[in-house]
Amino acid sequence: MTYETVIGLEVHAQLLTKTKIFCGCSTRFGETPNSNTCPICLGMPGTLPVLNKKVVEYAMRMALATHCTVQATSTWARKNYFYPDLPKGYQITQFDRPLAEAGYVDIEKNGAKKRIGITRIHMEEDAGKSIHDELSGSSYVDLNRAAVPLIEIVSEPDMRSPDEAAQYLRRLHEILVYLEICDGNMEEGSFRCDANISLRPEGQESFGIRAELKNMNSFHNVQRALEYEIQRQRAILERGDRVVQETRLWNTSQEVTHSMRGKEEAHDYRYFPEPDLLPIVISDAWKEEIANALPELPMEKRERFVSEYGIPPYDAGVLTASRALADYYEEVARLCGRPKIASNWVMGDFLAYLNEAKLEIGESPVPPAALAELIGIIEDGTISGKIAKEVFEEMWQSGKQPKEIVEDKGLVQITDTGELEKIVEEVLAAHQNQLEQYRTGKDQLFGFFVGQTMKATGGKANPKVVNELLKKKLSTP
Repeated sequence: MTYETVIGLEVHAQLLTKTKIFCGCSTRFGETPNSNTCPICLGMPGTLPVLNKKVVEYAMRMALATHCTVQATSTWARKNYFYPDLPKGYQITQFDRPLAEAGYVDIEKNGAKKRIGITRIHMEEDAGKSIHDELSGSSYVDLNRAAVPLIEIVSEPDMRSPDEAAQYLRRLHEILVYLEICDGNMEEGSFRCDANISLRPEGQESFGIRAELKNMNSFHNVQRALEYEIQRQRAILERGDRVVQETRLWNTSQEVTHSMRGKEEAHDYRYFPEPDLLPIVISDAWKEEIANALPELPMEKRERFVSEYGIPPYDAGVLTASRALADYYEEVARLCGRPKIASNWVMGDFLAYLNEAKLEIGESPVPPAALAELIGIIEDGTISGKIAKEVFEEMWQSGKQPKEIVEDKGLVQITDTGELEKIVEEVLAAHQNQLEQYRTGKDQLFGFFVGQTMKATGGKANPKVVNELLKKKLSTP
């Protein structure tokens, strides 16, 4: 029997606010355990939460960027469960009246767009972190993360393969980072994903019994965990057994999933309205203000780069990987007027040096204007492409402008035909054996003569002039 895979994702994104959702404690990562806490986030009796307005604003940004309908009124709820890292014994979240509903994002499938629905986006507080010391056999609780603000983005079960799920996850990730509301760091837990996956016979309308997968801390692990789970569930169904509804953990080292517990349903959490917080009322004017302030999003930017700058879709994909990189490229392209050449330099040398130095775009010692100037002096024939590589290296190390480096080092390109003709003749005279081989049909030696000429001029010869002169000289007996 052929089975169809059905996947839905629940994504938790930590919002980039300076303080927690209901108190003034810092959200900084990596602080001394339990140092970023207060009576409110520790759940002390008699304390009352006060909503951080910035959390609502950031959540609305994501909702509007993903085409959700922001509700005029939404409410808070208590989700009750007991765990050591949940100091109040309940989590403040949203349940039946979330902030936003009915949105979508588009992914690519077989060269066309596929729309993945978003059921809801709601706000909630994070729990703390349990730390298990295997050497001592003790467990500890760090509550620095308790009450850090999150949004949960719940998809429709619209994905039919692990690849689609990974694409959707990457799309959400890049939107959150572009909006500057989440740093997207999966290792630190600021971008987390749980996956619900089931199989059903091809053509069947009703869903199969699903498993929830947790502990997937990278895009690769999400895809691998889903691939494994498809194989596991298919094997169960093919031998005539039933899949158990449960929560399973992904084991990264073994690349398998393990049963963790039975899957909870909403009634298990005994949701009820949060009595200490008023409903959230969103005015049309506030929604409009946030919508107007949204930046151009990555997919739209990619499409514009292709149409406006005439660069290939691949280039546009690389250049829009981050908002800062896209802005850098656009400035270089605008200043030099050669968008494809700008694309080659930014994707090539610039990113290579940046990655090797482990720097952010804003920390680059080569600003857009300097790279645009370098491209300009290549295009006007002042220096060759080969010399430009040396100039760029010096720009990166010293921070000097390209024209200054070219003048200081005497790197101006030789374009004088008479001077180059003499050098070409000297090269041919010095390599009589190769010249005879070329004239007997070994055309590949043409590149050898070009290389020798460039070497003789220290790489300063104009390659175009050198090629023309060699063609002329080599065609003459």
